[in-house]
Amino acid sequence: MSTRSGTSSPSRPDPAVGWDQATFRCGLCGAERTVTTEEDYLQTVGAHRDAHELMARLNPIERDGLASILRVILSAPELGAEFLALVDQQDRLCAPTTSPADPHDDLQATGGDA
Repeated sequence: MSTRSGTSSPSRPDPAVGWDQATFRCGLCGAERTVTTEEDYLQTVGAHRDAHELMARLNPIERDGLASILRVILSAPELGAEFLALVDQQDRLCAPTTSPADPHDDLQATGGDA
């Protein structure tokens, strides 16, 4: 992590600026990711860790299929958003409009002597 600042002297970094970038290096695969904020760093490390966990759970055919789908969706984010909107719309159209009948609704109250 570097604390270089373009407006401060090298011996006294400007505390308002903080660090300018950090590089994450994965010990498992050697990937390197450089980010400019602490929030981005934490998000990057978490996402990379989760990706390793996902890879471990999937078999080679599942990995290839998921990678193919992600390549299509990530190359056109508007396609992914529109596809999800269609899925949500279809789910609403296919969902039951009334709740399932309560079996107790058919019981009639009787009074007096039974």
